[in-house]
Amino acid sequence: MQFIPPLKSATLIKRYKRFLADVVTPAGETFTLHCANTGAMTGCATPGDTVWYSTSENTKRKYPHSWELTQTQKGDFICVNTLRANSLAKDAILSGRIPELTGYNTLKSEVKYGEEGSRIDIMLQADDRPTCYIEVKSVTLAENEFGYFPDAVTVRGQKHLRELMSVVAGGERAVLLFAILHSAIEYFSPAHHIDAKYAELLQEAQKQGVEVLAYKAELSADNMTLISPLPVSLSRGEEVE
Repeated sequence: MQFIPPLKSATLIKRYKRFLADVVTPAGETFTLHCANTGAMTGCATPGDTVWYSTSENTKRKYPHSWELTQTQKGDFICVNTLRANSLAKDAILSGRIPELTGYNTLKSEVKYGEEGSRIDIMLQADDRPTCYIEVKSVTLAENEFGYFPDAVTVRGQKHLRELMSVVAGGERAVLLFAILHSAIEYFSPAHHIDAKYAELLQEAQKQGVEVLAYKAELSADNMTLISPLPVSLSRGEEVE
């Protein structure tokens, strides 16, 4: 995914009200941009970090600029726009960069399914195999080379795990794809220390047949590509596989 037109940079002053952030450009201009990430953004929004932002051509938007990436003061890149995760996943699947998800001839997005009124991020179909339901999660919380999800308690995420288990019980294929969007992350694990219920449900989902994948994106201010599989550890204290 190439950023067209190219992103511009500014320095973060502060993030507030979840959806807003104030920045200052190298020329000294101060303005407010929109933040699509509703999570805690722990470690992704430190004042003084570099913000890379896009600008919408929609003149009706109150805040035309969107926060896309953070470049930390240590030099790490983080994609904080969670809306990008699905696009990265679809591009990687269609390009054959996720071997576990090849062999399908139809890809659909945002398909309604399940008993709890959910929408699956990606659905893959082929005539010779079960339908594949893929839930995509964006991972930006980094601690000592580990990436964790979620970064806050997620009732919605717990619902998605229940829905995926129901998919498997119905004879179809279910995949949870964690898109690793932080350049410092080398391993993935559920955040037991933040949402123990989610971590427990994720372990149960895997036991029930839900497949768990983690793929890391190459990130820069020019482009992003989901490309590298990462080791996954689901149990607290377990060695990565």
